[in-house]
Amino acid sequence: MKKIITLFVVCFLTAYSCHKNETNGSHPKTDTITNTTTPQTPPIQEAAEQISGFPATGKKASDFVSGSYEIQYEAEGDLNQDGLPDLALVVRKKADTLAGRTILVILKNPDTTYKLDKVSTKAFPDEYNGDGYKMHDPEDISIEKGELHINLYDIGPNGNLFCTFKYLNNTLVLTYIETYNMGAGSHQALYYEPMKGKFVQEVTHTMEEDAPTTSKTFYLKKENYRFESASPDNIIRKVYGSVDVE
Repeated sequence: MKKIITLFVVCFLTAYSCHKNETNGSHPKTDTITNTTTPQTPPIQEAAEQISGFPATGKKASDFVSGSYEIQYEAEGDLNQDGLPDLALVVRKKADTLAGRTILVILKNPDTTYKLDKVSTKAFPDEYNGDGYKMHDPEDISIEKGELHINLYDIGPNGNLFCTFKYLNNTLVLTYIETYNMGAGSHQALYYEPMKGKFVQEVTHTMEEDAPTTSKTFYLKKENYRFESASPDNIIRKVYGSVDVE
């Protein structure tokens, strides 16, 4: 009888041990494993879309403008000097013409598609002042010899403003500002080259005989203004206020 009981106990313990091993082997503890995968960094084009709100790629100019925007001015030319024609667009909101305007710099890819490369809400000024009058008329943009030109004209108090941006080491920077204003008794022209730190003021004294012109040249700290954050109008005003002009 004792042998039967002993045999029964041995069989029971053996069966329990086998069941425990099968349970542990068939259900690994995966819930304790930590996922150490590093999140993927979004491509540059996707980051640009997230920041600017404009599509990162397209096949034509209109692909980069959503239904709430419209293209006001457009320029074409090889801006980054790779032999392919690029685009520069000035866009504004359809529902609010008093809102600020945006410039999109769009580079052409070898496969004939385009990518959004630079966006600025500061390089092109507001179209109207607080009283609803146009600030400059006419106004335009162009791409010539690898440079983006912004040309603003006004025979009134705003005067003319011309500026130039150029790619240097894949960065679009401000290289030149020129202004011209006509006032009572004199006309004034300003020329500023930020990267050289050179600022020139020319004043034509229209009330004097033969309308003589005087000129002053100033050498300032060299500056590197990026397209994305540069406001040419604000920059030239700041420089003008920092020197001893007539």
